[in-house]
Amino acid sequence: MQWDDARIFLAIARAGSLSGASAALGLGVATVSRRLDRLESALSMPLFSRHQSGYRLTADGQALLAPAEALEQAAQALGDAAQSQAQVAGVVRLATAENLANPLIAPSLVPLFARHPGLRVQLVSGVQTLNLHRRDADLAVRMTQPEAGHLTIRRLGTLGFGLYGSAGYVQGRAGGNGSAGTHGSDPFEGDAFIGWDDSHAHLPAARWMARALRGRPCRLETNTLSAQLAAA
Repeated sequence: MQWDDARIFLAIARAGSLSGASAALGLGVATVSRRLDRLESALSMPLFSRHQSGYRLTADGQALLAPAEALEQAAQALGDAAQSQAQVAGVVRLATAENLANPLIAPSLVPLFARHPGLRVQLVSGVQTLNLHRRDADLAVRMTQPEAGHLTIRRLGTLGFGLYGSAGYVQGRAGGNGSAGTHGSDPFEGDAFIGWDDSHAHLPAARWMARALRGRPCRLETNTLSAQLAAA
C-alpha cells in the first residue's frame, strides 16, 4: 500500500466523483483513477461502487473511512511538527557579562524579536561560571574562552580596553590641562583608580588594568561594572 493513496480515497469519498477529487487535489482525473485502482488492488477490496451519478462508498470503504481520516490527521500533525521545528521559537537562556548585556545585547533584541515573534529570551547577566551541560544556560557570551566541556565556540569580536574618567576629573588632572602626572616617569601619579575586586581578578579587563597600572592599587574596588561607572 502507498500511504499517500489514502489521500485519494478521502478526496473521492468527500467529493463523490473523480472530477471533484481531481479538482480538490490538483491532479488529473486519470491520475486519481489510477491511484484509486492501485489502492483497491493493494487492499484487495473495492472501496467505491461506480454509478452514473458518481462514486459511493462500499461497506468496506465506509469501514475504512475513519482510519483513513486518522491517517490524514497524523500526516498533518507530522507536517505541523516539522514546520514548528524549523521556526525560531521557545525560551533561550543567555548568560553574559553585565557590560555586554546592558549596552549591547539588550538593545539588539528588539529587531530579533520582530523577526521571531515566538522567541523568548532569559538574559542572565554576571561573571559567575555557568554549566551549559546542566542547562544553567543555553548560550553564553563570555570574555574568556572555556577551557573544558564539549561546547561549540565562536569568536564574535575583539574588545579593546582603556582608562576613563569623568569629564570633570580628566580636566582637573595635572593642574587642569588633562594630561598625565608631571613627577618622574609615573603617568598616573596622584590619580585614584576604580577597578575590580580580587574575586574578579581573572577577568581580561582586570588583568589588562593590572598591567596598565603596573601594580598600582585601586582606591575603590567593585564587583560590577555599573558600580564602577557610578563611582567614576
